[in-house]
Amino acid sequence: MNAAKFREDLFYRLHVFPIFVPPLRKRKADIALLADHFLEVYSKQNNKNVRRLSSAVIDMLMSYHWPGNVRELENCIERAVLVAEGDVIHPYHLPPTLQTAEATGSSPHGDLKGIVDAYERDLIQDALKSARGNIAASARALGTTPAHPRLQIQKFQIEPKKYST
Repeated sequence: MNAAKFREDLFYRLHVFPIFVPPLRKRKADIALLADHFLEVYSKQNNKNVRRLSSAVIDMLMSYHWPGNVRELENCIERAVLVAEGDVIHPYHLPPTLQTAEATGSSPHGDLKGIVDAYERDLIQDALKSARGNIAASARALGTTPAHPRLQIQKFQIEPKKYST
């Protein structure tokens, strides 16, 4: 019996029409809806009376970049429900990775040019990931011409080919 194996023919049947789902950070409107859903699910599952997220928590969720996508959001809300003692989730219930620099007292270190360069490098790498290494498509996503990302790719020694998989 092959109950534990994924049927190879099913994979190829489903692969006829692949569906691209953008990362959570590009779907900001979904964050609050998903968070409310997970709050309801884990409140019931853990027999807790947690009913809502504070406005500060919603702001933190919306400003976070969600590298772990929906699973990370789900884990975050589950954790918050588990540690909450009242009926409202507050910022201190969230994991430290979501804490802002102002809340934790850890402002960015370094000079402005270095911080801006690091941020720009991250933006270009994220655009290349989303565009699967296509420089022109990443430039469109960033709202610029392909010349700018090419210059920054050279400056930061980024390899677009590694994002093409």
